[in-house]
Amino acid sequence: MDKKIIIGLQIFILLISVTTIQYFFNDVNDSNVSPIIPEYSISVQDSNEVWHNFSEEPKRIAIANTYAATVMRMLGVDPSVVVGVSGDFYDEELWPEYVDKKQIQRSAHSEIDFEALIDTRPEVYIVFATNGMVDTKAIRMKLEPIGIKVIALDFYKYDSLRDEINVTAKLFGKEIERDALFDEFERIENDISKRISLLNYSERPRIVMEHHASLTRDPVVLTGTSQWTDIIERAGGINVFKDLPGHTTHVDMEKIISQNPDYMMFDGITFDIGFNSYDNEGISCDEHLDFIRGRVGFEHMNAVKNNSMMIMSGEFAGPMMIHGLPTLAKMLHPELFDDLDAEAYLIDYFSKYHNIDKKGKFVCKTMVVD
Repeated sequence: MDKKIIIGLQIFILLISVTTIQYFFNDVNDSNVSPIIPEYSISVQDSNEVWHNFSEEPKRIAIANTYAATVMRMLGVDPSVVVGVSGDFYDEELWPEYVDKKQIQRSAHSEIDFEALIDTRPEVYIVFATNGMVDTKAIRMKLEPIGIKVIALDFYKYDSLRDEINVTAKLFGKEIERDALFDEFERIENDISKRISLLNYSERPRIVMEHHASLTRDPVVLTGTSQWTDIIERAGGINVFKDLPGHTTHVDMEKIISQNPDYMMFDGITFDIGFNSYDNEGISCDEHLDFIRGRVGFEHMNAVKNNSMMIMSGEFAGPMMIHGLPTLAKMLHPELFDDLDAEAYLIDYFSKYHNIDKKGKFVCKTMVVD
């Protein structure tokens, strides 16, 4: 047979083989069935239902958000594996091990500096899975072809927090630490749920939870798919707008007034509150709450008349959410939690997992809580 024909057939067979293998991996990667690939000892599925396979624990990762770093700390993952971070790690007191890491983007929500990212030579880039300000799919399309695995994990939704912690634990061989952490979660949750179970449904306060975007436009409320609804319900409250579509949605002022909520809560992520922050910069809590009181018709609402409004720092909607659950539960039901030291859970969280004393203002409120 002609040598050219033989070579042509060999190339054809090779192309068919490569195409078949590529199809197999793509098909498995997008399925809900774990791929069984002998040479890979670690297989994890992220929150976009994408599978990632490793022959060993990754040694070089890039992270853009502090939630991922927090979970790594909670599991005792060696921070030396992190080779690139975002500007969100600006607090040198809280994140001293990341001070000298290369910055790959300004914040978890900003554009990636792909040149800086590639310079760090990461095996893995951990990114938000469902955050509306992060185009996870586009990031994956840019990085996966050059050999950087994009693992999508949020760490800010109650119903997926354990699954995402489990992914991280499997990735870094921290299953024992994971089990101890989950045991702690269960103890806290059980203490809260036992007391909340004493309530009738009619005794649960009705709550409107507003997004920080409400500062500059018509009210934006958080719905049932938001990270806050699970927290509100486990703390013994009712999100009155949980059945609206979307993660957040605009509502008319009149709609909030007609609901006449017992409490109004606000996402404090853009306020100067949280660890090592004391409400000294930007729009203060008092200015914001005065703004809410000044909305036409709001002076007649129970939440405003009874001074039942609070702004909660972003930590409460991150990996700290379970340790923060007693704080919200006690604010909503002081009579059920009179003997519970909610502050102790937060102090323990920072001491145990961050090896630092809790400091800063984490809640702004107009109510008086014993």
